[in-house]
Amino acid sequence: MLKTLSKCIREYKTASILSPIFVTIEVVLECLIPFVIAQLINVIDVTDPTAIDMGQVWMYGGILVAMAIVSLATGALAGAFCARASAGFAKNVRKDMFYNIQTFSFENIDKFSTPSLVTRMTTDVWNLQMSYMMIVRIAVRCPVMIVFAAVMAFVLGGNLAWIFLAVIPVLVIALLFIMWKALPMFQKLFPKYDDMNESIQENIKAIRVVKSYVREDHEKEKFGRTSGALCKEFTRAERLLAWNSPIMQFCFYGVICAVLYIGAYVIIGTATPEGAGVKTGEVSQLIVYGMQILSSLMMFSMVFAMIVMSLESMRRICEILNEKSTLDNPENPVYDVPDGSVDFDHVSFKYAANAEKNVLENIDLHIRSGETIGIIGGTGSSKTSLVNLISRLYDVTEGCVRVGGRDVKEYDLETLRNQVAVVLQKNVLFSGTIKENLRWGNKEATDEELVEACKLAQADDFIQSFPDKYDTYIEQGGTNVSGGQKQRLCIARALLKNPKILILDDSTSAVDTHTDALIRKAFREYIPTTTKIIIAQRISSVEDADRIIVMESGRINGIGTHEELLKTNKIYAEVYYSQVKGSDSAAPAGAEGGDGNE
Repeated sequence: MLKTLSKCIREYKTASILSPIFVTIEVVLECLIPFVIAQLINVIDVTDPTAIDMGQVWMYGGILVAMAIVSLATGALAGAFCARASAGFAKNVRKDMFYNIQTFSFENIDKFSTPSLVTRMTTDVWNLQMSYMMIVRIAVRCPVMIVFAAVMAFVLGGNLAWIFLAVIPVLVIALLFIMWKALPMFQKLFPKYDDMNESIQENIKAIRVVKSYVREDHEKEKFGRTSGALCKEFTRAERLLAWNSPIMQFCFYGVICAVLYIGAYVIIGTATPEGAGVKTGEVSQLIVYGMQILSSLMMFSMVFAMIVMSLESMRRICEILNEKSTLDNPENPVYDVPDGSVDFDHVSFKYAANAEKNVLENIDLHIRSGETIGIIGGTGSSKTSLVNLISRLYDVTEGCVRVGGRDVKEYDLETLRNQVAVVLQKNVLFSGTIKENLRWGNKEATDEELVEACKLAQADDFIQSFPDKYDTYIEQGGTNVSGGQKQRLCIARALLKNPKILILDDSTSAVDTHTDALIRKAFREYIPTTTKIIIAQRISSVEDADRIIVMESGRINGIGTHEELLKTNKIYAEVYYSQVKGSDSAAPAGAEGGDGNE
């Protein structure tokens, strides 16, 4: 994990190095200040006030002021560089995560839920940023302070310094025990964050459905359960980490009391002969060093707690950074798609390698370039799964998919997907003007090309009715246009790619039948050489296709023209007569299911 995350430091390496250097200088000065104070106390700790050497007083006072100013300056610089390094590190982590996610295939994305990705890029990165900040500054400060303060304490305090070292093993054992107990708790905690984010995302995304069915109370209750579970787990983990503070406080004040008692005993001259020479300034100095050692240990316990919290965040972030796309370009990719022909050669497919059943089973199909193909079938019949293999959103489990006579695995991914335009079942528009959304299909498209594509998609009429026409602003997700308008804009966007294969995945479901017919007519007249694959629930959307494929349970149940399927395929006939006549009783008795090999 450390090797993976260290790559994210990059341009902030200098700040990450300078911060510990300035911290070290600050600590050295803080350790020397008590020594100078002790000398000053010894100078003025005399029986006769007239015997005080004011020259030495001013000298030591001047040294103290100079050291304090330099210590303040180095501390400020350490804080500034630390803030820059930690914020920059977090920025690079988010950037690397986002860029790597953009390379993921659909199979990779299926491994991580959207709420989990959101949590990893927000809460997990924040935990990592706080840990890095503490490591760069406090984790350097604490051991340096302990070492310097301990050395100075032994030099000036002699045997009294052993009191501080005696308590360190107790604190180390306590911290290790807390870490051993707390880490599993935090491992269970972060999936709770994912559940809470999922609840919020679901509620906001479907807010219209929630309000339509008056389910606000149910959503509040569901959110209450997820946030309550998160609170419960977090409280358990924090309650255990909270033991850091009382253990540290007990050791801190216990040691100070011991030093004060023994030091006072030594000063009044009732100690052993070895300690008889200890002065008041040295004991006060020893107390200061003791406070520095113990306060450093307390700060270290805070670092320790933060690191324990962030260990699981580190693991989750590294999962994203180390994830490699399951779809890669071949060594010598093909950059030209000759035509829009598509071949499925005994293709079987399943989404997960350990899945028991294939989603698609033994698909054997040839589509000629320029042909219009309709695909129809019930929900879950794997229509979308079939067309996803054409643009290589997934790789086949068995068999081979060819486009233009070549295996899709031979093509450069960008080239293949530029020639296979897909209008998804779930239409997505981005925040921006209509022009900006359309140019997702072709960023170099002229205004004339935008208008022409919109005319083919039957979108130009309603765009012209807007006050700003093609400069009309589209809200995120296209919430300020209707479902049918959104679908037509997405079709126009796909047409701007000038693809050899155009796939419409139930993308005219919100469009009336008249407009649907006009769109199909425009396709026949203006892009006759483009292979068109239309997935639909309505028979009217595919009945004039060159061939229609009937899907059932991941298999091809029948292939043929509209008239042929009415006579030979029971599923198609039942759907047709139920939609046209309103009752399946109108279906001819002789219609039988196809054998799937036509």
